Amino acid sequence: MKLKDKVTVVTGGNSGIGFRITKALKNEGAVGAISGRNQQTLDKSANELAQDL
Repeated sequence: MKLKDKVTVVTGGNSGIGFRITKALKNEGAVGAISGRNQQTLDKSANELAQDL
């Protein structure tokens, strides 16, 4: 939990490398936001990240 309570923003966090980075940051305790160009994949990614809570 090296990043506990740190705030992150990941652009392109809805797929690919950006999503994997977002997941890794979350696993280290960070909180934050993701953005992406496609609302459908953004919603899917957000739901997947929320299920890990």
